[in-house]
Amino acid sequence: MILHPTRLLFYSTLILGTLIAISSSSWLGAWVGLEINLLSFIPLMSDKTNQFSTEAALKYFLTQALASAILIFGAVCLGLSTQFGSSYHFNSSTLNILISATLLLKMGAAPFHFWFPGVMEGLNWINGLILMTWQKIAPLMLVSYVFNPSLISFGFIFMCALAGGLGGFNQTSLRKIMAYSSINHLGWMLAATLLGASYWITYFLFYSFLSSCVVLLFNLFNLSHINQVFSLPVSNPVFKMALFCNLLSLGGLPPFLGFLPKWIIIQGMVAAGYNFMITIMVLLTLIALYFYMRIGYSAFMLAHHETKWIVAPFSSSLAQSLTITSLTLSLFGLLLCSSVILIL
Repeated sequence: MILHPTRLLFYSTLILGTLIAISSSSWLGAWVGLEINLLSFIPLMSDKTNQFSTEAALKYFLTQALASAILIFGAVCLGLSTQFGSSYHFNSSTLNILISATLLLKMGAAPFHFWFPGVMEGLNWINGLILMTWQKIAPLMLVSYVFNPSLISFGFIFMCALAGGLGGFNQTSLRKIMAYSSINHLGWMLAATLLGASYWITYFLFYSFLSSCVVLLFNLFNLSHINQVFSLPVSNPVFKMALFCNLLSLGGLPPFLGFLPKWIIIQGMVAAGYNFMITIMVLLTLIALYFYMRIGYSAFMLAHHETKWIVAPFSSSLAQSLTITSLTLSLFGLLLCSSVILIL
């Protein structure tokens, strides 16, 4: 239960760990914040009703412990090379790449994403949402300090966009689809770190909002697989409209709100001269958009059987308000934001 006193304690230390990591002035302080964050999230992953939660917690702990060990090693080496200079033969650019790779492993970015879909599969929707959004704040903030325009950085961005697009092709689990979607969006956020903090923070806020809308709708109807989406009651056309508009918005289809952060990044990348890179990213995002459209098109267009005993929670005021709000923002958010920008 989310309001249990123990869980409230761990949620508090989870937030505290992230705040320590992003406000620290040294790599040691950032490492301490990441460790507090890690040790707070693992107890929250336990769920008696989910038999895979223990396996997910173990995978997450081992991966994060490995990343933390490499991070503190890289930070110590970087400190020694800075303090003692040539007496320690450490190349600062190599250490920056090592620290960047470690932080990418912590956030589940490609090519270090091997653990992320498996851990997502073992979590409930609320913990999965935390893993996709809040748990990425500290590593993204730290990686923005050491990420600079280079061939290796562009390689990481390209692999995130490619793995996020191709990975969701043959998935039937909604949790894994959301995991690969998160990996694809990480490629855009890493590209945004090359442009400045305001770019990636803006993109992250939009991504977190849209992911929250989709995940809360999945959680409301207790959906886990694509075939459950197909058998949703047709008596709830507004819910279906809200769900699929949010999915297409998360994919970045132009009429929806999710296109706005991609539009901002595209303009920034073109202004910075990264024309080839942004072209590749847009093309790979179209691949990721395919598996969103596959869910929506099949559920809307194909005939399906509807069971008589499905009791839809749409009659509740919470479900109605959440659905109507998310649908309105997804449909008209881009228009409203564009109007505000024009006025200003």
